[in-house]
Amino acid sequence: MQHEKDFKPAALPDAQVVTKVKHWTDRLFSFRVTRPHSLRFRSGEFVMIGLAKDDGKPLLRAYSIASPSWDEELEFYSIKVQDGPLTSKLQHIEVGDEIILRPKPVGTLVHDALLPGKRIWFFATGTGIAPFASLTREPQTYEDYNQVILTHTCRDVNELAYGERLVEDVRNDPLIGEFAEKKLIYYPTTTRESSPQMGRITTLLENGTLFSDININDFNADNDRAMVCGSIGLNTDLKKILESHGLREGANSAPAEFVVEKAFVG
Repeated sequence: MQHEKDFKPAALPDAQVVTKVKHWTDRLFSFRVTRPHSLRFRSGEFVMIGLAKDDGKPLLRAYSIASPSWDEELEFYSIKVQDGPLTSKLQHIEVGDEIILRPKPVGTLVHDALLPGKRIWFFATGTGIAPFASLTREPQTYEDYNQVILTHTCRDVNELAYGERLVEDVRNDPLIGEFAEKKLIYYPTTTRESSPQMGRITTLLENGTLFSDININDFNADNDRAMVCGSIGLNTDLKKILESHGLREGANSAPAEFVVEKAFVG
């Protein structure tokens, strides 16, 4: 849902103005804000954003930037937690409102943290798709890899809508659409509501269903690189699975075969 109303430049320190809001379900929404002129970030990184509390002090949380590094605005994708200190209020923002944004991007889900490879896997659950919304719109992703596989696991079908729109937009993008059409594979699954593909992505990896569905039979440390963003449980389980295939966890200071975003929980 986009609310149309005029907005003016932010007046508060570290504040940015909301330019668009869309409610995808009763639990999920995305929004776009103005981008600080000085902000430079790598696709896949996160920043601290939030709102001012009644006492004037900021209430901040880590949010992955869902827009690519070249975008003139910043996009974020969020869950709604009715009694959550921040999202209970953040979900009600409208165009023209201000949010606080600390322009110091960090994170492990960046190309610099991985060694060169043949394929890259983006494993996401829920709003963990946000950094991959940035990376799938980043030209370097298609320059560096022959295949880009985005998996997105949610409880219900309607929670896949953000990812479905993302993939549609990427494939129609004038800048990268031609490359995405050839290289991007989208693999959505649900764990509760019936859908064409059901199951936790960890289960589908372990029993080989994922590999057979997309016709891959040479998953190994030589070919494959992976990024993981989801709940603590998913991160832990996927790390074990990837390590069982010989992949090592990397970091900005020591690139390897996979990385996990530890700042995200949801």
